[in-house]
Amino acid sequence: MEKHSKIYESIEEKIQRFEIFKDNLFHIDDTNKKATNYWLGLNEFADLTHDEFKNNYLGLRPPPVTETRADSEVEGGGIPKAVDWRKKGAVTAVKNQGSCGSCWAFSTVAAVEGINQIVTGNLTALSEQELIDCDTGYNSGCNGGLMDYAFSYIASSGGLHKEEDYPYVMEEGTCEMTKAADAAVVTITGYKDVPANNEQALLKALAGQPLSVAIDASGIIYLLYDFTY
Repeated sequence: MEKHSKIYESIEEKIQRFEIFKDNLFHIDDTNKKATNYWLGLNEFADLTHDEFKNNYLGLRPPPVTETRADSEVEGGGIPKAVDWRKKGAVTAVKNQGSCGSCWAFSTVAAVEGINQIVTGNLTALSEQELIDCDTGYNSGCNGGLMDYAFSYIASSGGLHKEEDYPYVMEEGTCEMTKAADAAVVTITGYKDVPANNEQALLKALAGQPLSVAIDASGIIYLLYDFTY
C-alpha cells in the first residue's frame, strides 16, 4: 500500500483488496515454481482481480478481419544484424497510460515520435491526450481504439502537438485544439501495416524506424508480470 500509494475508502474495501492480494500472491508463487522463461511479481495491480485489470487498462479495438487496411507493402533494402532505436535517440522515456484504456494512443504516438526524430533529428514527446480528446471518429478515448485510425487522423488533421502543450490527464476531455493553435505540431503523410505473420517484413520495417505494436494483454500473466526480471 505504501509503495503504490494505495488508499482504501473503508475497512471493508481494505479487507476485500487484501483477499484479492493474497489470491494473486498465491498465484505468483505457484506460477514461479513452474515457469522457466518469465517471472511474476507484486506490482501496482496486485490488489485487482483479473477482470478489473482487463476492464480498466486494456484498450485495443482490432478491426474485423475482413476490413480493408492500408497498403501493407514494406519498402526498404537489406536488414542489419541489429538496431536499437533507443541508442539512436529515437525513443522517448517510458510513459504510463494509467487507468485509461488509451494504449492505442501511446503506441501511435511512440511510432510518430520515432520517425520524427529520424527525419528531423529532434526527439519530441507528443500528445496522447490530443488523440484521446480529438480522434473520436472511430476511436473511443479511454474505452479503446486502434492505431491505424489514429495514424489516419494525424495525417488528415495537420499533426499532433507536443505533450507539454497538450498534457496527458488520464481521462477523456473536450478537444482543445484552439488552446494550442499557435504551437508547433508534428505530422505524417500516411502509414503502412506490416503484413501479418511475416517476420522478415517485420524486421525490414523495424530496421527503418520504431514500430507501433499492440500486445494481447488479456491473459492473467500480464496482470502480475514482472518487467524487472
